[in-house]
Amino acid sequence: MDTAAAQSMTEVPAGRVTLSDRRTRRTWDVDLPGCRLGTFPVTRELYALVTGEDADAARGDRRPVEGVSWWDAVHFCNALSRREGLTPAYRVPPGGESVTWDGTADGYRLPTEAEWEHACRAGTEGPRYGPLDDIAWHRGNSGEKIHTVGGRLPNAWGLYDMLGNVWEWCWDLYDPEVYGGYRVLRGGGWFDEHWSCRASVRRRSHPTFRVDDVGFRVARPARHALGAGPGAAADGFDAVIEAP
Repeated sequence: MDTAAAQSMTEVPAGRVTLSDRRTRRTWDVDLPGCRLGTFPVTRELYALVTGEDADAARGDRRPVEGVSWWDAVHFCNALSRREGLTPAYRVPPGGESVTWDGTADGYRLPTEAEWEHACRAGTEGPRYGPLDDIAWHRGNSGEKIHTVGGRLPNAWGLYDMLGNVWEWCWDLYDPEVYGGYRVLRGGGWFDEHWSCRASVRRRSHPTFRVDDVGFRVARPARHALGAGPGAAADGFDAVIEAP
């Protein structure tokens, strides 16, 4: 199975997104270069192929992988990059207690939450990019179970399941002054009420947390940024970012 073909990527244009936090009542603007984002969340089939976990059982399983931690997602990104001959985006020292992100690498990584929300909105300004039942699996229509990716309508940029089905890990720390190393989750899941399946909703969890409605999708630099040097870091921040 060709992982590059299995992991379809969609070009996301450059733009600006306004993020907000309900606890602090703070809003902030983020200017973003373009990037590529997984057209679908990572599937069980692809995850098993890359990691070797339950490979036989997951063959042909196009449901999102779930029950994966933030750390699982980081290691998957590096493994997929190596499999495709790309430079891994993450440097994890022995012991695996910290990680740095090399923004000049051409490999797979997790999106920042700014990239995620910009991609989710796809140029729209409302809470969702379409009628909820048409675009997302949520508690009201999922039958309280996870569903095959791509079963609902995509947004205007061709991205599926940005809302509903599974929550998705992002790179960012949620609020380190209050929550330490907790990471951001976005998008809502198959068991969530409609108010959680909105483009702006933020959730947090410990990076080792695993549960059956949390998965992830991958990102890469935009095609035009590859080979452009350190100034082309896809995240729009410093080329190397340190995590606790």
